[in-house]
Amino acid sequence: MAATISLPHFAPPTFLYFLLFSSSLAIDITTLLSSYPNLTDFTSLLSTTNVAADLSSRTSLTLLAVPNAFLPSPHHPPSPTNIADVLRYHVLLEYLSWSDLRRVPPAGKLVTTLFQTTGRASSNFGSVNITRDPVSGAVTVHSPVSNATVISLVRNVPYNVSVFSVNSLLVPYGIDLMASETRPPLGLNITKTLVDDHGFNVAASMLAASGVEEEFEKDEGGAGITLFVPTDEAFSDLPSSARFQSLPADKKAVVLRFHVLHSYYPLGSLESIVNPLQPTLATEQNGAGSFTLNISRINGSVTIDTGIVRALVTQTAFDQNPVAIFGISQVLLPKEFFGKNPIKGDKPGNGGIPSGVAQPPDISLSPENSPGLYGPSSHLSSPPGLRQDLSSVGTKNIVARIFLSVCCIGFHFLVCHLQLFSPLNL
Repeated sequence: MAATISLPHFAPPTFLYFLLFSSSLAIDITTLLSSYPNLTDFTSLLSTTNVAADLSSRTSLTLLAVPNAFLPSPHHPPSPTNIADVLRYHVLLEYLSWSDLRRVPPAGKLVTTLFQTTGRASSNFGSVNITRDPVSGAVTVHSPVSNATVISLVRNVPYNVSVFSVNSLLVPYGIDLMASETRPPLGLNITKTLVDDHGFNVAASMLAASGVEEEFEKDEGGAGITLFVPTDEAFSDLPSSARFQSLPADKKAVVLRFHVLHSYYPLGSLESIVNPLQPTLATEQNGAGSFTLNISRINGSVTIDTGIVRALVTQTAFDQNPVAIFGISQVLLPKEFFGKNPIKGDKPGNGGIPSGVAQPPDISLSPENSPGLYGPSSHLSSPPGLRQDLSSVGTKNIVARIFLSVCCIGFHFLVCHLQLFSPLNL
């Protein structure tokens, strides 16, 4: 007598949709937290410091959210220069569930935070140590200078994001959260700085004509800004096919914002940056995942890749916290405006690479092959526990999940067929 195999009933299309959805999930942390009134201040800080935008490209994380009652008094606000990195210290770069926390060994578990990826954390001080009291079961998160106890699980999206509330703000080593600003506001005149430095006349004229210079100067406060400014030679090297000058004024302004990071990065931080995919000021206005720059290090030079153009940092025009201005060898053209095909200059030569700097290897500039954008970045190492960005896993995971779904559906119908024609059913 033939045996009949019985499997629990499930709807294959539903299962397929679930796999496809989970492979393309983007994290919108402010939406996840919007229904929790006791976390409104923390959510507002995530938005105003642009840390929320940093999280949108992550596939999995754990957020340690601090309720309003445990944040510093509004009458004694923390230093705006430090608060963004303090918030990044509350983002753990791996998904942890309640059961994961209950299984933390007595010696603790070291977990990397988003702060480590900025390059501003010395050694492994961008990590936290999580311990669990075997008697009380209390879970505590430790930094070298502060501790916070986990209060409760706020929100959980399995394998993508967990949000736990904690009873204190965690402060990384080397940051004095309540220190007053000792430096006066910089008030840098960016256009004048570029003109005085020579070789940036075209960029200076565009900034003055576009009106975005005032916008940049307002962003000097808080986490600061980093500008990548093409040299005059870079503008002269633009191929006519790019049609840059024919862009309308509003799109030229977007391209200028595309050259600016909303954080202060001195050259050393750029050289050691761990998270290569960086949002720009244009990202903030056009949505998460758009108008991003891929920053890596190739043959000892800092390289900036848009997906269709690769530029090198050739000089430091200005560097004083909270503003860094770097000269670059190419105009950064976003693929959102100029398509996805690589754009090369008409003039032969080394593409603006200064003498004494090694020529980077000939790597395709297409988005599929850009280092760190849809695959591994340069030889820079990632900290322990660092998960891949959403952009680096999307295509392969979707193909794998579709294949798995088709196999499951096929197996399901095969079993149904065997049941239908088994001797017991005849």
